Amino acid sequence: MSLEQNSPSSTKKSLNILVIMDPIETVNYKKDTTLAMMWAAADRGHALGYCQAHDLWLDQGQLKVDAQAVTVRRDPNDFYTLADKLTQPITDYDVILMRKDPPFNMRFIYATYMLDHAKAAGVLVVNDPQSIRDCNEKLFATWFSEYMSPTIVTSKQAHIRQFIAEQQDVIVKPLDGMGGTGIFRLTADSPNIGATLEMLTELESLPIMAQRYLPEISEGDKRVLIVDGEVVEYALARIPSKGETRGNLAAGGRGVAMPLTEAEREVARKVAPIVKEKGLLFVGLDLIGARITEINVTSPTCVREIDDQCGTSIATDLIIAIESKLSC
Repeated sequence: MSLEQNSPSSTKKSLNILVIMDPIETVNYKKDTTLAMMWAAADRGHALGYCQAHDLWLDQGQLKVDAQAVTVRRDPNDFYTLADKLTQPITDYDVILMRKDPPFNMRFIYATYMLDHAKAAGVLVVNDPQSIRDCNEKLFATWFSEYMSPTIVTSKQAHIRQFIAEQQDVIVKPLDGMGGTGIFRLTADSPNIGATLEMLTELESLPIMAQRYLPEISEGDKRVLIVDGEVVEYALARIPSKGETRGNLAAGGRGVAMPLTEAEREVARKVAPIVKEKGLLFVGLDLIGARITEINVTSPTCVREIDDQCGTSIATDLIIAIESKLSC
């Protein structure tokens, strides 16, 4: 494969890296973290393949992929070239970057089951497919409840109403959302508590999360990145727009990179060794007021914003971590 490189590679071995992602033509050139990873891999002399989750398939128990070689460039008007699609055994690749965005639905889960076969065949899958399944981004955070605001998870209206009465100001959200979708702020005197909870819980058949509202959201919902157990020293504070309670960039938030506070660093360092042990090489920890709200393991973002504002090279750090695991 012919790759455009901006700097010579110093690695001993060129890796074949398959990137599973959403349609490449739909990515945001200015902000996309997966694209940053692809640039970093190409810069270090690695070969890239591209596919979508539905391109994975099993043949007599052997995982195969309908993939395309891809060349990436730093040109907003022409940033990639795809070769013809070829069917290959998954073992043609050394590494798989699983970068499919949520929703974390059954299609996503089926893809992780497929990727279990890649892992069993000796391919390094980032992030580990079993851990992606095990570590729901909302529920996984509850294993660190001492670093969270008061939180409950339930499908029962009575429990949530009691929680609202106790806490007075609460955020409720689905367990499988992304980008701030489905998040509501409810106070004890909110007129639509019943309708909101009926919708989110699907008439008490689906558990949701309720958390005490943290007024520190005005200072930003901070994304802290963890690369192979190492905490990046800068976070992206996603500051809500006027009149909004959600800091998510997809919900109109403004991203401002800043150094971690000591309290934020302490929390991140508690989480980091545990996610590393689970094979989660690239994780996005979300903090409000140094309190954990979510632990993103599927397709964490915000690399580009932090790199641009702070001069870091987070995607390159990830590729170097991958190389070290494969003795490159």
